Amino acid sequence: MLLYAASTITGFALLIWGADRFVVGAAGAARNYGLPTLLIGLTVVAIATSAPEILVSVTAALHRNTELAVGNAIGSNIANIALVLGATAVVRPMTVRSTILRREMPALLAVTMLTVMLFLDTYLGVIDGIVLIGGLALVLHWLVRLGSQADAADPISEEIAAEMPAGISTPVAISWLLVGLVVLLVGARLLVWGAHEIAVDLGVSDLVIGLTVVAVGTSLPELAVSIVSALKGEHDIALGNIIGSNMFNCLAVIGPAAIINPTGFSSEILGIHLPVMIALTLVLFVMTYNFTGAGRIGRLQGVALLGVFAWYIGYLIHIS
Repeated sequence: MLLYAASTITGFALLIWGADRFVVGAAGAARNYGLPTLLIGLTVVAIATSAPEILVSVTAALHRNTELAVGNAIGSNIANIALVLGATAVVRPMTVRSTILRREMPALLAVTMLTVMLFLDTYLGVIDGIVLIGGLALVLHWLVRLGSQADAADPISEEIAAEMPAGISTPVAISWLLVGLVVLLVGARLLVWGAHEIAVDLGVSDLVIGLTVVAVGTSLPELAVSIVSALKGEHDIALGNIIGSNMFNCLAVIGPAAIINPTGFSSEILGIHLPVMIALTLVLFVMTYNFTGAGRIGRLQGVALLGVFAWYIGYLIHIS
């Protein structure tokens, strides 16, 4: 068990460091090739920050642990809203001013409902994976248009520009991109192996391990980025990071896993896990999509979200 725990912890550490270098390399290279800053933030950085979840799920599916891959995606979406957003709001209340984020929220709801619909038959097959990958292509196309047509004065544009790595040459950026990718691959393999073996030893399913240990671990980069952004007053980046990550978790994480290793699931996933993800997504929409002005997420809402996350983890531990 100590070996499996060490492998899991090492995998988490490599994923966190590798994701940071991967994001720096991807953003630096994209900027040097002349892509607009906002477009880089909405697409390149958004995908790069979801790299840990994507690579962990692909690695799990390749080793026929698709339940772990799906648990990682659903659990990460739950953790991103309840844990990451909750903790960030407790550290510093957030005011959402960006019209871009207000346009992204309905897209996140649509992606979430599409994902749930594909799970209704308790089987995730190749066709389902193709539908999700197709949805990913549509979302990326829409984000490119959104980034190209957005008002340069939108608050999130200024925040992204302030955080974009500067002074990185293209060779250095590409080097960091490749190093980050290799470290992510190694970290994903160590994490998947360790987490699966822990599940076997404890007698719990890969799905539960994916929903808890793996999901929280792969959400740590989002937690760090969101808290740091909020402390800097960059509230829109903090929230945009969560919205983008959740969309890509549904499309770019579950989609490839379904194509690589189609599998069936117990009805439990429809009974509790997906409803929790839907409910939290709706709560996020209500808190941020204020039709009369800027949305606000205060400390009270943050504490409530953390309470929901604690209840959910407690429930998973109880049924295990």
